[in-house]
Amino acid sequence: MLSLLNQYSRARFAWFLLFLSTIIFELTALYFQHSLGLAPCTLCIYQRCAIFGIMLASIIGLIAPNNFIFRIMGIAVWLISAYKGFNLATFHAHLQFEPNFSDTCAINVQFPSWLPLNEWIPGLFNAYGSCADKIWSFLTIEMSQWMIIIFACYFIVGLFVFIAQFFAVNKNTLWKN
Repeated sequence: MLSLLNQYSRARFAWFLLFLSTIIFELTALYFQHSLGLAPCTLCIYQRCAIFGIMLASIIGLIAPNNFIFRIMGIAVWLISAYKGFNLATFHAHLQFEPNFSDTCAINVQFPSWLPLNEWIPGLFNAYGSCADKIWSFLTIEMSQWMIIIFACYFIVGLFVFIAQFFAVNKNTLWKN
């Protein structure tokens, strides 16, 4: 199985699927924000950035999927972004379900001065909601909890893809770029 996963990671189609999944999540977030009027909080914007990190990872993998260096770089960015997103989503759920007086969420997003995304693209990166508000749920699971599930899935799949890089590819299969 791991050699097959290694083989899939050498094809652009697998990296395209990763890219497509991030596009779908970003479009869904924008739909919630602009069509349904759900105000994103600071942690929501940072989680959005983590999804963009996974999107960047997929682009790195799409560039040269047969090149080991590009694959490892893409997988590394994928795992780091998924891990960071998981931590942000977990903290977000903690603020909603187990609030503590010492836990706070910044009112405004804080990007580096050399990359003020909230000023360049405010419709995408400006936060104006409260992190503690529970504003949407599906199947009794809040959005922050869904994001924990999503980032956990991204991380687990990325970890398997990383481990698979060290297993030989079966040359007898038909999978091609």
